[in-house]
Amino acid sequence: MHFGSCFCGAVELQVSGEPEAMGYCHCRSCRSWSGGPVNAFSLWKPEAVMITSGVENVATFKKTPLSERRYCTRCGGHLMTNHPPLALVDVFTATIPSLNFVPGVHVNYEQTVLPMRDGLPKLKDFPAEFGGSGEAIAE
Repeated sequence: MHFGSCFCGAVELQVSGEPEAMGYCHCRSCRSWSGGPVNAFSLWKPEAVMITSGVENVATFKKTPLSERRYCTRCGGHLMTNHPPLALVDVFTATIPSLNFVPGVHVNYEQTVLPMRDGLPKLKDFPAEFGGSGEAIAE
């Protein structure tokens, strides 16, 4: 079990078990939302993620049907992104500091602004099982 919180601590959460996947997303939406050149993600089954306090301070921004981005209304700190079509929740790895982040893939690498030469698979968009092409791009 891992515990985390938003930037100010008004919202606390926990994740249990192991993530379904971890990696990096290079899409423009994730970059813009995270304020960084790449977003480190950890994907969990919804039942493994629980807000333990401060739920009244959580708001959701829904840009597309694929992503429901959740954040703290007090500090603006990002918490997670629900992906209803995938039945997965991306809990931002910075939100759960005790998680040993072991990335396995880069997604949306075609959009990268920060090339990363780490030997991991680089997918043009998403894996085929998530509705993407599954096409790999060379480092």
